[in-house]
Amino acid sequence: MATVIKMPRLSDTMTEGFIKSWSKRVGDRVKPGDVLAEVETDKATMDLEAYEDGVLLHIAIPSGGVPVDSIIAILGKEGEAFEHLLNDGTTSVAVEPLAAPASIAEATAVSGGSSPEVLDETRIKASPLARSIAREKGIALSAVRGSGDHGRIVKRDLEELSSTPSGQAGRIARPQSPSDKDREVPVSQMRKTIARRLAESKFAAPHFYLTTEVRMDACIAAREQLNERSTEKISFNDLIAKACASALRAHPAVNVSWQGDKMVYHGSIHLGIAVAIDDGLVVPVVRDADHKSLTELHQEIADLATRAKDRKLVLEEMQGNTFTLSNLGMFDIDHFTAIINPPDACILAVGSIRKQPAVVNDELVISNLMKMTLSCDHRAVDGATGARFLQTLKGFLEAPVAMLL
Repeated sequence: MATVIKMPRLSDTMTEGFIKSWSKRVGDRVKPGDVLAEVETDKATMDLEAYEDGVLLHIAIPSGGVPVDSIIAILGKEGEAFEHLLNDGTTSVAVEPLAAPASIAEATAVSGGSSPEVLDETRIKASPLARSIAREKGIALSAVRGSGDHGRIVKRDLEELSSTPSGQAGRIARPQSPSDKDREVPVSQMRKTIARRLAESKFAAPHFYLTTEVRMDACIAAREQLNERSTEKISFNDLIAKACASALRAHPAVNVSWQGDKMVYHGSIHLGIAVAIDDGLVVPVVRDADHKSLTELHQEIADLATRAKDRKLVLEEMQGNTFTLSNLGMFDIDHFTAIINPPDACILAVGSIRKQPAVVNDELVISNLMKMTLSCDHRAVDGATGARFLQTLKGFLEAPVAMLL
């Protein structure tokens, strides 16, 4: 019996997927584990694999957006009938076009007859050339009488309308067309999700921000000594991640999530590491970060970052974060404020290390200084709680040996 392949729910927030390409064609034989298609979800691009033997009988959606649980393909025996599966009313597929044109307005019912009816111009019969001319000249198609077959509007109708004084009434105000240098790019599923989740976080969670400056001289010296003795090249981000995990262990009130009518105090420290990729941002998660050595953290962060940029992460590696670290220091950024990454209550934003004058023991010296800003959800974390955490974190970075205790 033929098997229906539907768009799977590949993440807890996914409502639709975007088929980027098919690795198999209709008529190809497949076996379990074969990659059928490349699917972009709200978090990453993933391979859709076959789970049984058969022949690919039908591809419902060559490319484009598909709601979760909609049919995308049918697998079965060669020559097997499958049309009855497509006619099942529960398997209709809605396809998202690459660039959906916005209609001018939908027809609406008007009470009292005092307001004119607004027509959907996409439903008016008109040739493609006539539509193009109407857009260029700002003419409402609803004001044009078509002379073509069955009242279809053609080029000469618009030319005649433009040449008469009464034709000016058919013009509508339109914004200027984009210049030749402008281009419209369909928004990826990942970009949509980033926009939605961060907007929800920013407007739902009352953010407040705490900034401190850290003397990184001891951290720089420790890193140099470590890298002289190890084949693993420890980065400053690795040291900051280690310090975050140690500070979270000392301040469990920061390792929390707000869930409406309750607070969740997480028993484990799962550190999210923000990684920039070509068209967005992903946050792979280092689990049980406080139980890992500096070398283990370095290896795992490097591996996650590499696979994130190659879009090879699996769903489980991007879920379960309890605290997030975002570092833009490598881009020569002094400091910034980050938007909290749900379900965390806090996110740490790290800037670059700069040589600056500093007062040490009442003497003016040149020191390596770095700014850190902690964004906190005030529903879950109070100012003093966040400040104490930041103070401990600063202490670990200014005296790295303390992280070994």
